[in-house]
Amino acid sequence: CMSSSYSSSSPQRSQQLKHAAWLAPAPQRWNSGLPVNIGVLFVPQQEAWVVERMGKFHRILEPGLNFLIPLLDRIRYVQSLKEIVINVPEQSAVTLDNVTLQIDGVLYLRVMDPYKASYGVEDPEYAVTQLAQTTMRSELGKLSLDRVFRERESLNASIVDAINQASDCWGIRCLRYEIKDIHVPPRVKESMQMQVEAERRKRATVLESEGTRESAINVAEGQKQAQILASEAEKAERINKAAGREANAMLVKARAKAEAIQLLAAALAQQHGNAAASLSVAEQYVSAFSKLAKDSNTVLLPANTGDVTNMVAQALGIYSTLTKPQAVKTQDEIPPARKDPQPPSMEVLKVEQASSS
Repeated sequence: CMSSSYSSSSPQRSQQLKHAAWLAPAPQRWNSGLPVNIGVLFVPQQEAWVVERMGKFHRILEPGLNFLIPLLDRIRYVQSLKEIVINVPEQSAVTLDNVTLQIDGVLYLRVMDPYKASYGVEDPEYAVTQLAQTTMRSELGKLSLDRVFRERESLNASIVDAINQASDCWGIRCLRYEIKDIHVPPRVKESMQMQVEAERRKRATVLESEGTRESAINVAEGQKQAQILASEAEKAERINKAAGREANAMLVKARAKAEAIQLLAAALAQQHGNAAASLSVAEQYVSAFSKLAKDSNTVLLPANTGDVTNMVAQALGIYSTLTKPQAVKTQDEIPPARKDPQPPSMEVLKVEQASSS
């Protein structure tokens, strides 16, 4: 019976405790450790003591030596003028693309007006903390998940501006707000990791393709430059050969030919020179006939092919004509024209038919 009554009354008691905790005032750090008025007081540096006389605000004590009237004057608030660091508890916020985040931060404050900080709000620290949380939720609702990570600085600046607009009447100024941690749900975190891996693979593929393209361009440029340099080198080599060795070779050949002609002329001027010339012409005639019908099947032969003596006589006549001094010739001195060589005989036709067969 006792257990049943306890179980039935426990939900009501838990609701009462929650209601009492909601109505209970927040812990006041600002009123803790108030000094006692003994008439002579020493105020530390970077502190402001708010004095009330008979329950009404009297003045703010400056750092150093101060005198008060006991029993009439009372130190009601002690405000620290140093920079205050407040840890903003972790809270949940929903982004623009409906992703729930767990986020916390650090708030940096400073009391600018001790009077407003004492009488403008009951608990400045608690008020600023709640304002920072609500402002953080509203600012996160305006951004998508990707922009939350990219625009943390702008998000911090927006929160600071919103807090300063609301806390101006409290005598408190927010110096800066910093986001400490942003916790993403596990599934969203896995998706983000997969997205990052895909983006990195994409970058690697793009970089590899760009490297291949640059390599092909460099190879083509190198081949082009190599061909240009090779053609220029070949051109210079040909020019050098034409200007150097070939010219020298032509000069040497010309000199050798001139010397040979001089030696030949000297040899012909000697005794029995004509006989030697006749022998040389005969040898060349026989050698020329030995090379006939090697390059082509069609051969044209004179009628007196076997008359070597007549051919040698004709060659020597041409030679003697060229060696005589050129004198002025008249119409009477012109020798009669030589009879044209006879047309090819039947022997030539027989040779052509035999070669074609």
